[in-house]
Amino acid sequence: MKRGRVVAVLVGGVFCLAVMSLYRMLELMQGVERDRGGGTPVGQVEEDLSRLQLKIDRLERLLVDNNRLVARLRDSLLVRESPEGRGGANISSDSAHNRVGLPPGCLKVKEIKDGADGVQLLDVYDLLPFDNPDGGAWKQGFQISYRGDEWAEQPLELFLVPHSHNDPGWLKTFDGYYQDQTRHILDNMLVKLGEDNRRKMIWAEISYFSKWWSDIDDQKKALVRRLVETGQLELVTGGWVMADEANSHYFALLDQLMEGHQWLQTHLGVKPSSGWAIDPFGHSPSMTYLLKGAGLSNMLIQRVHYSVKKHFARQQTLEFLWRQSWDSSSRSDITCHMMPFYSYDVPHTCGPNPSVCCQFDFHRLPGGRVFCPWRIPPQPITEQNIKERALLLLDQYRQKSRLFRSPVLLVPLGDDFRYVESKEWDAQFSNYQKLFDYFDQHPELHIKARFGTLSDYFAALHRRLDAAGTTLPTLRGDFFTYADRDDHYWSGYFTSRPFYKRLDRTLESTLRATEILYTLTLADIRRFHDDSRLVEGFPAREHYQRLTEGRRSLGLFQHHDAVTGTARDPVVIDYGTRLFRAILNLRQVLLSSAHWLLLLDKSQYHKDQSKPFLQMDEVISAQDALPQKTTLTLDDEPRSLIVFNPTEQLRATVINLVVDSPDARVVDAETGRPIAAQMSAVWVEPSKVSAEAFQLTFVAELPPLSLTVYHVIKAPDGSTPRARYIIHRHGNPPTVHSEHFQVSQLEGTDVSTPLSLSNKHLQIWSSPETGLLQKLRLQSGLVRQVQVQFLWYGTRTSGDRSGAYLFLPGGEGPQVYSSSEPPLVRVTRGPIFSDITSCFPHFTHTVRLYHLDGHAGKSIEISNTVDIRSETNRELVMRLISDVASSNRFYTDLNGFQLIGRWQLIGRWQLIGRWQLIGY
Repeated sequence: MKRGRVVAVLVGGVFCLAVMSLYRMLELMQGVERDRGGGTPVGQVEEDLSRLQLKIDRLERLLVDNNRLVARLRDSLLVRESPEGRGGANISSDSAHNRVGLPPGCLKVKEIKDGADGVQLLDVYDLLPFDNPDGGAWKQGFQISYRGDEWAEQPLELFLVPHSHNDPGWLKTFDGYYQDQTRHILDNMLVKLGEDNRRKMIWAEISYFSKWWSDIDDQKKALVRRLVETGQLELVTGGWVMADEANSHYFALLDQLMEGHQWLQTHLGVKPSSGWAIDPFGHSPSMTYLLKGAGLSNMLIQRVHYSVKKHFARQQTLEFLWRQSWDSSSRSDITCHMMPFYSYDVPHTCGPNPSVCCQFDFHRLPGGRVFCPWRIPPQPITEQNIKERALLLLDQYRQKSRLFRSPVLLVPLGDDFRYVESKEWDAQFSNYQKLFDYFDQHPELHIKARFGTLSDYFAALHRRLDAAGTTLPTLRGDFFTYADRDDHYWSGYFTSRPFYKRLDRTLESTLRATEILYTLTLADIRRFHDDSRLVEGFPAREHYQRLTEGRRSLGLFQHHDAVTGTARDPVVIDYGTRLFRAILNLRQVLLSSAHWLLLLDKSQYHKDQSKPFLQMDEVISAQDALPQKTTLTLDDEPRSLIVFNPTEQLRATVINLVVDSPDARVVDAETGRPIAAQMSAVWVEPSKVSAEAFQLTFVAELPPLSLTVYHVIKAPDGSTPRARYIIHRHGNPPTVHSEHFQVSQLEGTDVSTPLSLSNKHLQIWSSPETGLLQKLRLQSGLVRQVQVQFLWYGTRTSGDRSGAYLFLPGGEGPQVYSSSEPPLVRVTRGPIFSDITSCFPHFTHTVRLYHLDGHAGKSIEISNTVDIRSETNRELVMRLISDVASSNRFYTDLNGFQLIGRWQLIGRWQLIGRWQLIGY
């Protein structure tokens, strides 16, 4: 492993430790939800903030010590990589010498695959035919048989786990669901669980639970605590939501998990031990890693490709130890239970035959609003039918048990928004209790059945496994792409509502930067005041509330019907409004904190938002609007530009401003050093240049965790290097007029010559007709064919069609994008960046090279601005075609956290199943 990567890993580890510590500290000052019957006194807030400040001081000292440690490690690596320390220049990168520095358990995937036991999901996918033959009663499975004496020595131990899956937004908004259903479910829970201590229930969504908690009185809160303490109520996973595991970035996954866990610790004093993920559309090992790190030891998953489920059921490997692909040790292992059947509702959980299981969903008793699709309704349990009913249900339990290695069986009892009405609680619990009592009265049936929680089940499972000396198999990999039947692959949601996926990332980065700057401000205020009390004018409490609301808005959007884009339009607007307001509020905190830190005379600080000291360079006008750059008015007096680096690393980043002058100077405010800049045109239309606005670009060198001030000043005419432009449209050359920029057209043989851009690291060639990339040359001299294409996908003309969840293209396959006239191609050349922009009717495509060192200079930046609102049932895709000989093997990232290898299973997975999500 290269020195730079090791240092990056070490610094990242230190920073993650600091982040975790910081969150815990921030929680100490959370006063708005304490159980004190009213607002938190000001004195208490100041006391909490004072304690926080002391902890921040300790954190700063810890960071200093850690930085010293990192520096020593870096220096030692420099020594190891020097010619004297390497032992020669021909050491193989795979040699044992170069692996000495790897952390324990960190090996290459190939070495793990070749030398470790366990199941690799890639190997499983290579074995499966991915067909869907009729399995009989279990349509996607097979016939299950048993002799009847399998439980004679070890009786079947069954846990029936009542649950209610409450989506924090889907067909209704979060608040709509809460008012109409969720609050009634939780109100009834208090009453019905209290009537019989044998009754139990699990709950997952802390966003709802915390909202309900704030509405109930102290007496009811005491009842909740008693139910939790006695084990009748278990809070599972503990996340703010049941998060999507495909689109979400790992920071947001961790953030919503921490928000939920901190709430539980603060209000109930509990820490979840088991995870419950019945509805995310596929499952990622990144989530299991976070759960294990959060202290969970068990988890349950449901939405897995039906062919994989059938294979695991045949092998009795539906329960396994899920291990990270890069870990050769068992430290990342978490016990995972995979539900075997189609869904998590009652008809698909008691056993393989849904028509039988539906008869034991007593919410569907005749006379109600819900019925069994198989037209055999449930029957109330009576003395006359209990034997027949019990044996019928026991047969399903026994068949399901044969899919697992232990005689312990988990059977969920619930569905979406179940137990709203009191009569459903009575119907389910009273009828099942009669069945359980019958089982107890007939030991010859060899079953012990009872209501239980997820932890009850896993405790019994581990006890039985340990007693039998049985070890669960180890599994590595992920469970994407999910299919629930036939060729219905759920890859549509990877790209549904991309605008809001982008807004999610905007809030995520804004939140993290604001948390860091706010914390640095609190530390600086404590140093400024010897009495360790906060400045009266600094709105620390209000800002902390804005941070909390920002975290919860981000957490809510990680819900598997939010960031996925699968909610209804009004619900999406509600999510977008929450994200938008959170960003605006966090910007207030960001500006206020920067204001304090920048002032030399702290007495000049004011919090009047009507007269802000600073302004953002970007304005977002609405939840569905793209951000717009603020035009900076220049004159002979310097305008201050403040750039914040929220990372612990020195960064060189490209800054883009919009100014009102075609010439400007940028100066480092501290040193007075002039900064190289480039002036480019602002294009209001593909061939029209703005005469009032200009783009100023420069490279900022930013120390770690710094606010760096630059001065921007109007400069003499022609003093700032300006970009030069070539405008071309095949067969119909455009006319472009610009007073300030050189604009030319292709002529002669240049019209048919590939367009080319280069820096000292790369050279690229693009089509002169379309401007789309064709090939590139690396610094080594190697030339690679890398072609960019745009395609249309239609949808099927009958049956199910592509939508928010599914990607079901038409039988004609992808069609190459074409338009009635050739695109306008615009080539930009400048000292800081050069690019080629292609303006098509439905999208604008830009490929850019930076004339810089480091990663920016060695990379190609591709951006697309897309508007297909005029299209119906069509999807636009960008395809990259290369001559890289990868043998159908490729890698994609998971949640921005790790890379995972994949095969192109051409011929066995449908096209729509081969789509994988790439992090963004």
